[in-house]
Amino acid sequence: MAIKSSTLDNGVGLIEARGSLTGGDETVELRQAVAGFVERNYAKLLIDMSGVTYVNSTAIGVLVAAHTTYSRKGWKIKLCGINKNINNVFVITKLSLVFDVHDSRQEALKSFA
Repeated sequence: MAIKSSTLDNGVGLIEARGSLTGGDETVELRQAVAGFVERNYAKLLIDMSGVTYVNSTAIGVLVAAHTTYSRKGWKIKLCGINKNINNVFVITKLSLVFDVHDSRQEALKSFA
């Protein structure tokens, strides 16, 4: 499974993604995981992408939709662990200006406070 969802003691929803996010079942799982946290009113969501090796435009679309949903509600969504290649995509597309991206999970969790 490419997507694992859990909750942390501090009320943060956590999605851990692994492998390539290329618009297949794994991207559907990511969309469903985000929707699950929205339905359960988790106002803080962290997507850990340290295990992700590749993203395509479909996966980026899912992340942008998640960001839009959270922003409209006044909630916070953060990404962490993005590798150099994916970070380059974020910089080129200017998504690095949109998303709150952190190097590590610990750093991202501290920033929710």
